[in-house]
Amino acid sequence: MTSSSQPPEPAHADRVFRSPFGIAGGVLLLALGAWIGGDALVRGDGRTPWNALAVLLIVVPLIVAFTLRPAVYANDDRLRIRNPFRNILLPWAAVADVRAGYSSEVLTRDGKKYQLWSIPVSLRQRKRAARKQTQRAQDDPHGRTSVHVDVTDAARLAPADRAVADLRELGERCASRPEAQGEAQIRWAYEIIGPAVAGVVVLVVLLATG
Repeated sequence: MTSSSQPPEPAHADRVFRSPFGIAGGVLLLALGAWIGGDALVRGDGRTPWNALAVLLIVVPLIVAFTLRPAVYANDDRLRIRNPFRNILLPWAAVADVRAGYSSEVLTRDGKKYQLWSIPVSLRQRKRAARKQTQRAQDDPHGRTSVHVDVTDAARLAPADRAVADLRELGERCASRPEAQGEAQIRWAYEIIGPAVAGVVVLVVLLATG
């Protein structure tokens, strides 16, 4: 009879929350930067290629940080947030609430707050969802009009509000799991910060010696 020392797997695989518009915008900006910067690197004279290289070292990591990088990963054990410059790992027991106002954010039981960059709040989408909910509430098989509208439920039909509601429900359901206990873990995204800082240093040197 054999036994396994591996920890139990979460009941479900990670659910991933990302912004399709952010990803699309990031790809377009990177393509534009590659076109302009690549032309300067190949055809530029004198210090132009070095200046272009320094600018690309600064700009490319920032584009990636704010468009392609943000993501939220959630399973039964924890919430993992990948923001532009930080990685935040939160066991569900450490999460007090997940909410969406003008931005999506998670509150921890020790009073800290972290934004969810990959779940942007769109007031336009929220208003559109509210209008649709109002129209549904007013529909009546007998031709009558209902005057009662639950604005909170209507707002949750917007994509960001649905995502936040799903995360809140998952956290409330899984916070008592033994695997969901622990403290928050924060790590800086040095893979983004390092190249950007290097680009700033190179650009400063080039300007100072020019």
